[in-house]
Amino acid sequence: MKSFLLPVLAVMCFFNASLAQDYKFGKVSKEELLQKEHPTDPTAEAAILYREVHTNFEYSTNSGFYMVTNVFERIKIYTKEGFDWASKEIDLYQSNSGSNDEISGLRAYTYYLDGSDKIEEIKLKNEGIFEEKTTKYVHKLKFTMPDIREGCVIEYKYSIKSPFISNIDEFRFQETIPVENVDVHFASPEYFVFKTHQKGWVPYKVKTDGRDRTVALANARTEYDRYGNLTSKGGARDFKFKEDIYIINLSNVPALKEEAFAGNIDNYSTGLKFELSYVDFPGSPQQIFSTTWEDVSKGIYEVDSFGNELSKDNYFEDDLNNLLSGISNPEEKVIRIFSFLLNKMTWNNYLGYYTNEGVREAYKKGSGNVADINLMLIAMLRKANLNANPVLVSTKNHGMPLFPTRNGFNYVIAAVELPQGIVLLDATNKDAEIGVLRTSIMNWKGRLITKDGSSSWISLNPQIPAVKSAMVNAEIKPDLKVVGKAQSRFTGNYAFQYRNEYKSLNEDAQRKAVEKETNQAELSNLSFENLNSLGKPVSLNYDFEVVDAVEDVAGKLYFSPLVFLAAKESPFKPDTRLYPVDFGYPMKDRYIVNIDLPEGYKVESLPENAVFNLGEDMGSFRYLISQIGNKLQLSVELSINKSFIAAEEYGNLKKFYELLIAKENEKVVLSKA
Repeated sequence: MKSFLLPVLAVMCFFNASLAQDYKFGKVSKEELLQKEHPTDPTAEAAILYREVHTNFEYSTNSGFYMVTNVFERIKIYTKEGFDWASKEIDLYQSNSGSNDEISGLRAYTYYLDGSDKIEEIKLKNEGIFEEKTTKYVHKLKFTMPDIREGCVIEYKYSIKSPFISNIDEFRFQETIPVENVDVHFASPEYFVFKTHQKGWVPYKVKTDGRDRTVALANARTEYDRYGNLTSKGGARDFKFKEDIYIINLSNVPALKEEAFAGNIDNYSTGLKFELSYVDFPGSPQQIFSTTWEDVSKGIYEVDSFGNELSKDNYFEDDLNNLLSGISNPEEKVIRIFSFLLNKMTWNNYLGYYTNEGVREAYKKGSGNVADINLMLIAMLRKANLNANPVLVSTKNHGMPLFPTRNGFNYVIAAVELPQGIVLLDATNKDAEIGVLRTSIMNWKGRLITKDGSSSWISLNPQIPAVKSAMVNAEIKPDLKVVGKAQSRFTGNYAFQYRNEYKSLNEDAQRKAVEKETNQAELSNLSFENLNSLGKPVSLNYDFEVVDAVEDVAGKLYFSPLVFLAAKESPFKPDTRLYPVDFGYPMKDRYIVNIDLPEGYKVESLPENAVFNLGEDMGSFRYLISQIGNKLQLSVELSINKSFIAAEEYGNLKKFYELLIAKENEKVVLSKA
């Protein structure tokens, strides 16, 4: 995995100590406003013209050191598709002690040229700014820039004062749009020692420097308490220390391009993360922050709103006894407990691995955040004498946990040991079966924590493939229309997808959605089964009619025996690929097609049978066709055995899909008898 996150590809990227343009807030040029498209990426919907992030540490005699981060950003909007870049969300961290992030100095403007080429500016007003509580520990400040239009330029700046010196957001150098200039400064007192973690494929250098700083104190004598904070007594005095400075300047950073089955491409964006390693104040014991994953897991487990919540069980004891009366089979216990919580509890859409309501209060209310519900699930499974443990997870939008820190996770699920192996559960997901997780959660590995606080990595990807089985009976009519019936059956993540997408739609909307999947087929008598029945395969039945599936050329008939089921194009078109391929889960697609041939015609040629494999047991494709009397029978099976395929294997995968597409679209040729 590290090979994708470290710089491995040279790109046109220049490091400038002084930027080509002296960017100042409020000084937008006509040249920036007149620009119609990005000079090196004409397809870009927007571009970040300048991003400045300067972080330094200040000191208060009341609270000690704190961080101040000043942000200034200027963005060019080229097209309507780029309007999304005019909305901004800023995370503000909170704590139980009342020490919170504070934002100040927010100023923002939209600029555009009027009819006489005069620069007009529209100020963001207070009514366009609002704060939203997303979790107990994170609030979001949101705003959308006013009067957005194609060709405009927006800019904003703000400052964040933060007491959380060990929780530093990643410095981002790359986005899905071009970034023309980045200027990052990070300055910290010598007492705070940081490790740096680089990620992404665009190479860059971190320049280091240092300087002496003086802070004027209101007291004469300076001492340190046992926490490393300054405590002072007496009259005025200066406090002197050395400051370590990190500087990063980049120009012409290319856009991070979307690629098929890339998962969250933000995992591969170029950036820099600071990890607090230790704090070493004069006259005080050295305080170690840099830890192992074992330390992180144990630390989380020992927090009351995690480990203590797992030990509570009297609030559900009567319900559990009634639920499991006469049940001794472990798998049946899991099914009953999981189904019970799916029906009883409703997720409030808040993430986190610490409880918000607390399991007892959440159980009473019937709702809670991820931790409230899934820690409750683990407690019930343990009470039922099952070996169940929490698994810390980072969702795909949160990124991969690359180095040991509590901030690497934002979700928790349950793992229970059954005779067939460990099964993962998420009781916030009312459409999921046992062992089926949302795609957004299946992000590499999770950290499983046992009762004694020890921990280990566990794969989040399912080992059992999602299976799609289709039986199609078709007939070629004299007018060359192809009509017939199709029956499909879906298990695992396929079933979850169909439940999630179709169960809330009416019959007409369901038909139109399936028709969109089948391209050229017109469907009727469509019906689903088991969309609301977890634990059972989802079934789909319909009648179909295809008008142009058969081509008449000089009295001969040409058609693909897969009719409307043949894939038309490969999702893997580029010759090279930077990111691994993330299918989300292993899968197996099976099709059996029976076709009645029209009277008066005979088979002139059939596609050849074929079997080919992808790498070492990564996947396979099988195509078998035969004629039985006046019928054709085709059996096709595509297997993708590994949900995650390295970028180094992309060439083989691309060729595999090219062969697959070509084979599925080969024609049967019929001539007149």
